[in-house]
Amino acid sequence: MNNLFNNETFVVDSGMLKVGIAGGGVGGMAAAIALQKQGHDVAIFEQAREFGRIGADVNLTPNAVHALDGLGIGDALRRTAARPQSRISRTWDSGEETSRLPMSSAAEEKYGAPQLTIHRADLLAALESQLAKGTIRFSARVTGVEQDEHGPRILFADGSRFDCDLVIGADGIHSPVRRALYGEDSPRFTGLVSYRGVFPREAAPDIPNLDSFTKWWGPTPDLQIVTFPLNLGREIFVFATTGQKDWTDEGWTLPGDIAELRAIYKGFHPEARALLDALTEVTRSALHVRDPMPRWSEGRIALMGDAAHPMVPFMAQGACMACEDAVVLSRAIEGASVETLPRALEAYAAARIPRTTRVQEGSLANDWLKQGGNADWVYGYDAWHALDRAQA
Repeated sequence: MNNLFNNETFVVDSGMLKVGIAGGGVGGMAAAIALQKQGHDVAIFEQAREFGRIGADVNLTPNAVHALDGLGIGDALRRTAARPQSRISRTWDSGEETSRLPMSSAAEEKYGAPQLTIHRADLLAALESQLAKGTIRFSARVTGVEQDEHGPRILFADGSRFDCDLVIGADGIHSPVRRALYGEDSPRFTGLVSYRGVFPREAAPDIPNLDSFTKWWGPTPDLQIVTFPLNLGREIFVFATTGQKDWTDEGWTLPGDIAELRAIYKGFHPEARALLDALTEVTRSALHVRDPMPRWSEGRIALMGDAAHPMVPFMAQGACMACEDAVVLSRAIEGASVETLPRALEAYAAARIPRTTRVQEGSLANDWLKQGGNADWVYGYDAWHALDRAQA
């Protein structure tokens, strides 16, 4: 793994910018690390009171691991993550393999980094460990942003504000920063509800391929089961979807009915059903999307991650795209002054929008690697040099 900040070609700019980041998730913290390493003064505003061990999975494919390795957190990730051996597609009833892509060492040799599957809390902890003390301000609910000739500022629910040189909206699919820039634009319910659960490996010792990322493709697009290892392989994560006409519930970790889920998948291959049988509980949440955006920045305010390009998880690229955004954004800002920041942010967006649009559309189509095909355009992306290629 390479820490690109130790590479002599990366020059730290002496002009310090004051940066405010709305949102302390994967993308926000990755961007903060990159910008602090350039010498900028960065504050993250996170509405949660603390980071809890909620959620379960983050699938970091080689493109994201390569980006994070360059931030210097690769060793921390590898201490808790699993390394799937292959990416496998199987047919729902027969169990037939329709594609198998070697990962782990093969991916590291081909793409410069392996695939890592990790608990979200462990990823956040690894990122937080690289931040300067006091970077994250918890219990800080952002309600919007504004800017004038003096610069941008972040507005908070308690009536306070934060004036700075640059605002980054890394505040998710319901982004107040996005809303302030571009108006109301409600996400669209896809008609799909996702179920997530984890079981200890010893609960299902006879199920094959537990060391791999395996996707069971159902008879209709709304039915699929995805599974991969977590926690150095000691736990197995399971993701499944079902169709639903509408969704009015709030929250993304609502309790789900495991018996109902098993009933929906009763016609699947015994090995697929065994995955659901090994679970004792599941959470459920709706899957929402937005249409791709033509712009991500206005003046000295820019969007990234789900605030800019929310997507369904069928290519496992949501967090990965946020990691890429963070690196490309930091490289675009490198050497920029307050006066040139708007152009730098436009260059960042121009380099990212074609790729994230393609991934958004591919994820929604939900057919990538079903029968095999080219993974290189996703896994082989080098965020550290993407801006150079875009400007060539």
